[in-house]
Amino acid sequence: MNLEYVLPKDIEKRSFEIIESELEADIPENIKPVVIRAIHTTADFDYAQNLYFSENVIDKALETLGRGAVIVTDTNMAKAGINKAALARHGCECVCFMADDDVADKARLDGTTRAAASVDKAARLGRPVVYAVGNAPTALVRLCEHISAGDFIPEVVIGAPVGFVNVVQSKEMLISSGVSCIAARGRKGGSTVAAAICNALLYMLDDKKGQQK
Repeated sequence: MNLEYVLPKDIEKRSFEIIESELEADIPENIKPVVIRAIHTTADFDYAQNLYFSENVIDKALETLGRGAVIVTDTNMAKAGINKAALARHGCECVCFMADDDVADKARLDGTTRAAASVDKAARLGRPVVYAVGNAPTALVRLCEHISAGDFIPEVVIGAPVGFVNVVQSKEMLISSGVSCIAARGRKGGSTVAAAICNALLYMLDDKKGQQK
């Protein structure tokens, strides 16, 4: 088997070309960058079918990030995976509260998870929020409780927890909540997927602003 020679700077571009050539589904252009980056991150073509996009969520996400939103993640791994230069270009920041002492204390007092307590802390930010969940279904459940109560409604929620316990159910709760969202239906997901979706949106915003110049 012969290796394909690709310059380091062209590896990602070549990967995307391969993905597009092997896609069996016809992906709408407005969501294709997100789908392709999720597949690129996982080498899993199931994301061509299992990613759910609420109506106009891409426009909503780009508008929100374009005015300097806070991306809140449920893991420091997801936070680490989101491109810092892209965040800075658009006046955004990314935070994760999972390791904060006050979050640990609240989770212990409430008898809940730190992921759920982190949602409560994010509710007090007072800024536009894109909430990216790649690990904890309890974070999605708590977000849905806030959304139902009307006291904290993120501009966009990325729901991609991975696993077996309440993972499928929490994603369906998110979809039914009416909030603008992108969700990885089923059991698949993870911090890398949540970060990949955030990066795809930031890069789409780069392209959009470049076209407006």
